[in-house]
Amino acid sequence: MAAKKKVAYDESTIKTLSSTEHIRARSGMYIGRTGSGSHYDDGIYILLKEVIDNGIDEFIMGHGTRLDIALDDKDITVRDYGRGIPHGKVIDCVSRINTGAKYNDDVFQFSVGLNGVGTKAVNALSTFFSVCSYRDGKYFEASFEQGKLVGQDEGKTDEPNGTLVCFTPDLEIFKNFRFREEYIIRRLKFYAYLNAGLSMRFNKQRMESKNGLLDLIQEESDSESIYQPLYFKDQTLEFALTHAQLYGEENWSFVNGQYTADGGTHLSAFREAVLKAFNEFSKKKYEGDDVREGLIGAIAIRLKEPIFESQTKNKLGNSEIRSDLVNRVKEIIVDLLHKNPKAAERALLKIEETQKMRKEIQSVKKMAREKSKAISIRIPQLKDCKQKWDPEKEKGEESTLFITEGQSAAGSMVSCRDPNTQAIFTLKGKPLNVAELKRDAVYKNDELYNLMQALGIEETVNNLRYNRVVLATDADVDGMHIRNLLITYFLRFFQPLVSDGHLYILETPLFRVRNKKETRYCYTEEERQLALKEIRNPEITRFKGLGEISPKEFKDFISDDGMRLTPVGIDDPNDVPQILKFYMGKNTPKRREYILDHLVVEEEAV
Repeated sequence: MAAKKKVAYDESTIKTLSSTEHIRARSGMYIGRTGSGSHYDDGIYILLKEVIDNGIDEFIMGHGTRLDIALDDKDITVRDYGRGIPHGKVIDCVSRINTGAKYNDDVFQFSVGLNGVGTKAVNALSTFFSVCSYRDGKYFEASFEQGKLVGQDEGKTDEPNGTLVCFTPDLEIFKNFRFREEYIIRRLKFYAYLNAGLSMRFNKQRMESKNGLLDLIQEESDSESIYQPLYFKDQTLEFALTHAQLYGEENWSFVNGQYTADGGTHLSAFREAVLKAFNEFSKKKYEGDDVREGLIGAIAIRLKEPIFESQTKNKLGNSEIRSDLVNRVKEIIVDLLHKNPKAAERALLKIEETQKMRKEIQSVKKMAREKSKAISIRIPQLKDCKQKWDPEKEKGEESTLFITEGQSAAGSMVSCRDPNTQAIFTLKGKPLNVAELKRDAVYKNDELYNLMQALGIEETVNNLRYNRVVLATDADVDGMHIRNLLITYFLRFFQPLVSDGHLYILETPLFRVRNKKETRYCYTEEERQLALKEIRNPEITRFKGLGEISPKEFKDFISDDGMRLTPVGIDDPNDVPQILKFYMGKNTPKRREYILDHLVVEEEAV
């Protein structure tokens, strides 16, 4: 073993970074993931959010009812019509960390950004950044490049009060990024729902809300409510809830106008309060799953000192508010149920149906377990591996379950796998489409039941036995269909397995191009064309199914060095029910129309 190189630890090794240098060197601390813009929470959207938050804070404090946002390729412009930054502090407010008026409760009582970091991070992580403050007939403008001041100007103006910010994210930090307009529009819609009366304009689109969270749960949920939503709003609390015929629940949560994608104290308090309220009103003891099944809810609170678990503010951590919030929301819901007897009656009918279904599922569970014990102690479709995933003991990070179709493909994989870390689950045919089925389908269908047992996730996804679950299907129409059916299965009943990053798709080669001297495997048509140019007198093989690939070849495609995996992710969990219903549900005419409108026909390569 080579000796480690010794490095002197003296005064010369101690470094002091400026705030700009620190933000650029440790961008993840300030904006989370950098990313390319393909994910809703990628850094470029956090930069935009930080700038918009300032305009929202102005509106909350009663200054300015309009916000203009423009996107031109990679350049973003945000104009608010608030008070404008005091001219003597413009440069400090966008470049000097821990500087801002949001530490002053008299100026900003319910601000999202309390750390004095937001626009400083945007400035430091932008190729170009400019800010112009308009106040009482005068303007002050400052320009920066990668956080360094490059120019400033001031004078008279006819512009109304407010602040104009323009920036371009730095390609050194956000490599090959692209803004997706649908993500920006989604963020702006949330801002509109939370700030009734605020007009938001993005390029040529306008977003505003008259009814706040009522609009959100009616417009954002694809499920029809079974009763008129219960709604409450005052200065510090707003919530709306209803029930629909859907599996699971849909919830949105906000703090000071900020969408908390990961929930937090306020959301858990809301969910507990809903249960307690229905139990108190009905004078019964329903379980949480009975009351929250089919629940569509949204809660927004305003706090003077919110504590978020990260700079990106996706999860609220103020544990001290929980008890009071639970009691307050519970009392309000009970009062609303008394005032809305028809809504209360329909809600209780839904809860009773859910309770009945849960008891039926328990009976089906018992029969399924007895049936599986009678057949075999072991799961018949599983070739297990030795090492299992145990995150608490930091073991089994490489443990992988491949889900494959048919015995031929399974045979190739079983003979070349690593039995220590790689398990194989073999499907007998196309899985059941569960897009619009209830949980009992898992217990009535042998294949879905066995897969759930193989993964160990019946009670909770936290018991998952493998760190990676890999869909290994053929690269043809049937293989794609099976893949979609399996993804539907996981999203419908075991969504955390997907959202926590455990589900992958195995990419296998479509072609083999070789001669006597060289063999090259091609995963795309572009790779095949390149191989044809570089290999003389080639023999070309088109792999139609995994069973056509020999075990010797297949070993390279599932080894840690050669395996290509594409992760399956979720941009927003609240979108999942609508996506499943559209793509995998029974809305055949709408889906057919969509396919015909977006059909692309490519000429087959010769």
